[in-house]
Amino acid sequence: MGALLPLIGATFAANTAQLNVVLAAFLVGVGIFQVPAGFLDLRWGSRRTALAGLVLMGAASLASAFSGTLVELILLRFFAGVGAAFFFSPALSLVASYFPPGRRGPIIGLYNGGFSLGGAIGVTAGAAIGLRFGWPFALGVGGVGLLIMAVYNWYALPEGPVRAVAADVAQRWTVAKSIFRSRSIWMLSLGFAGFWAAVYVVAQDYVKFAHVVHAAWGIQTAADVATIFILASFPGGLLGGWIAERGSDRRALLALFGVAVGLLIAAIPYLGLYATAGVFVVAGLFDGVVFAILYLVPSYLPESHGAGLALAIAVINSIQVLLGSIIAVVFGVVAFDSGFTVAWIFAGLLTIGLVPLVLFVVPNRAGPAVAAPARAVDAPTSK
Repeated sequence: MGALLPLIGATFAANTAQLNVVLAAFLVGVGIFQVPAGFLDLRWGSRRTALAGLVLMGAASLASAFSGTLVELILLRFFAGVGAAFFFSPALSLVASYFPPGRRGPIIGLYNGGFSLGGAIGVTAGAAIGLRFGWPFALGVGGVGLLIMAVYNWYALPEGPVRAVAADVAQRWTVAKSIFRSRSIWMLSLGFAGFWAAVYVVAQDYVKFAHVVHAAWGIQTAADVATIFILASFPGGLLGGWIAERGSDRRALLALFGVAVGLLIAAIPYLGLYATAGVFVVAGLFDGVVFAILYLVPSYLPESHGAGLALAIAVINSIQVLLGSIIAVVFGVVAFDSGFTVAWIFAGLLTIGLVPLVLFVVPNRAGPAVAAPARAVDAPTSK
C-alpha cells in the first residue's frame, strides 16, 4: 500500500498527512479488532473466524478500488484492517493446532514468512501494476486474490484440534482473564512494540525516504530495495522456527536478534544503494526470526496454549499495532522536524531500548518433539 500512496495522492490531490490517514485507517482496524477476534475464536473456533476475516479483507480491498473520494478509501481500508484482525491470530492458532509441541516452530515460522512473502510481492507488484494501470486496479487485483484464497481454504483446510472452550461465557472469561493478567504476554507485547514500529516504517516509509534522499534511484528502485527487507523475512521465519525448537531459551534469542535489527535500522541513513541491499537482507532475515519466535512462545505458556492461543496472539498484536503505530507517527514527526537521519536513529535505539523487557517473560524452552496425531492433517473438512 505504501508504494501506491504517491499515485493515490495525485488522484485525490491529497497531502502527506491525509495519505498517512489512509495507512493509519488499516492499522486502526487491525489494532482495535484483534482482541474481539480472539474472543470470537473462543466461540466460533479458529477456522471459521479466520476464513470470515479473509472474506472481509478481500471484499474491502476489492471495494477500495472503486473509491470515489479519499474518505471512502479511508473507510474501506479500515474494514480491510478489521478483516486482517479477524484472520491473523485465529489462522495462526489453527496452524499451530495441527502440530504438537517440538514440531510447530518451523510451521509457525512458515506461516509468518508467508506474510512477508506476500508483502514483498505487494510492494513490488503493487508499485508496478499501479504505475502501469493505476492504483485502483492494483487494489482490485489484491482483493480478488484474497477472495479466491478464502474459497480455496474453505475446502482445503481441515478442522484443527483447537475448538471453542465452551458456549459458556464464564468459561471464556476464565481463559481471557488468565491471558490479560499474564506478565509474559504483556512483556512480549511491550518489548517488541518498538521493533514492530521499526519494521513497519521500513516497509512503509523507506520508499519516501529514498525518494527524498536518493531521488536518482526512482520510485521503483526504492520499492525494490524495500522489498529485499520484506522478502528476506520469509527464510528468516523458517530459520527462526527451527532455532526456537532446538532447546535454547527463546527469551535470549528474541533479545539477541531484536537488538541486532535495531542496530541495523539505525544505520540506514548512512548507507548507499548496495550497502542498503546487503543490510536489508540481514535485517529482514532477523526480522523473520524474531516474529517466528515471538508467535511461538505463547503456544508454550500455560495460560495461553491450546484454545487460548488466538486471544494471546491477538493481545500481543493489538498492543504492538496500536503502540507501534503511535511510534511510527512519532517517526514521521521526527523526520519532518529533524530529518530522516535522526528519525532512523530514533527508531533503531527505541527498538534496542524496549527489547530487554522480554527478559521478564517466564523461561521458555523447546517442548518435547512427539509424533503428530494421525488425523492432524487428514481430518475431514467441516463445511
